[in-house]
Amino acid sequence: MDINGASAIVTGAASGIGEAVARQLAAQGAHVVVADLQAEKGEALAQEIGGVFAQVDVTRTDQIEAAVRAASGLGPLRVLVNSAGIGWAQRTIGRDGEFDSAHDLAAFTKVIAINLIGTFDAIRLAATAMSTLEPTASGERGAIVNMASVAAFDGQIGQAAYSASKGGVVGMTLPVARDLSAAGIRLNTVAPGLIDTPIYGEGEGAEAFKAKLGESVLFPKRLGQPEELASMVLECIRNPYLNGETIRVDGGIRMPPK
Repeated sequence: MDINGASAIVTGAASGIGEAVARQLAAQGAHVVVADLQAEKGEALAQEIGGVFAQVDVTRTDQIEAAVRAASGLGPLRVLVNSAGIGWAQRTIGRDGEFDSAHDLAAFTKVIAINLIGTFDAIRLAATAMSTLEPTASGERGAIVNMASVAAFDGQIGQAAYSASKGGVVGMTLPVARDLSAAGIRLNTVAPGLIDTPIYGEGEGAEAFKAKLGESVLFPKRLGQPEELASMVLECIRNPYLNGETIRVDGGIRMPPK
């Protein structure tokens, strides 16, 4: 699908994978809405790539709707990339046999609300706007890409909440793609492995930790770069025959229990 002159929304676009996706979309001529909670970083990126910033908490339907309206004002909304998400690590039960030491239920609910429900909310709203557009020469009205994780398949100890949320994203990929097919909208999911993002921190200690993590990757033995994930996201958008699929981009890693 040709995205030159179209508009695109990228959630979680102020840093990491989302930022790399926003930059590559802009380089292809898209008008990008940088949708994120981080106003300072988001506004700076939007200015740099010629897009606009929208402060979006993906648990707020009204803020997602505002981003969709902003994107529609820039050009036909053809692209949505759901990259916003959070992590959480806690074992299901504690060591003392007390109910209070079991997994924090509010934390589990929050992770699901952001990573899974927020993703679906953005899909249903952006796809509604896409469905009103005239189709492109290839018959498409839009393309949506979700960000899952290899934790959807290889969840580690303490990742119940995160894995459940990303497993939900994987699980809804095909049925939602089937739903949207009648409107000429494609939907795919990318499942990253260990990616070098700000989550690991900065400095000598962080670099040593990342190098150690990279040893567990099949090949190449390093963390992935956000640009490598963004490249796959762009392929999911451009390739008109890629639909309803979840693609791992992980260097061949299969995560151990811990």
